[in-house]
Amino acid sequence: MAIIRWDPFREMTTLQNHVNRLADSLWSGRQESWVPAVDVFDTKDAVVLKAELPGMKIDDIQIEVDDNVLTLKGERSFEEKVDEERYYRVERRYGSFQRSLALPQGVKADDIEATYEDGVLQVTVPKSEAEKPRRIEVHPAQKTVETTAASQS
Repeated sequence: MAIIRWDPFREMTTLQNHVNRLADSLWSGRQESWVPAVDVFDTKDAVVLKAELPGMKIDDIQIEVDDNVLTLKGERSFEEKVDEERYYRVERRYGSFQRSLALPQGVKADDIEATYEDGVLQVTVPKSEAEKPRRIEVHPAQKTVETTAASQS
């Protein structure tokens, strides 16, 4: 069983993201039709985000960082043409999406890199040197022997 560090603000951030998406859709008049699945994990040198964006072109994906919040935006268009427009089932989601994720403190927002391959977007956010874990060596305690004047005579 993996041990996962508990972040008390994770639930608040998730709630904030849902409220932000709802407010954006109400004020902009657009309906958000899908949200890509996202995995976020921590490595020794970086925080890595992987988002499933199958069928999308690189030009349709936008990544922004503002005030330590990483935002993924994009739109997947319904472009398939079928003779006589006759579908039996359409289960894939289309339309615009937006995901905002709060980045931890101590990352280098200016050095973020993103790659896209086989429908998976990977965003790598490097950590600053101060935030990287460092090993602290444990030394044995030094024993000191105290002597009194009476024991020296």
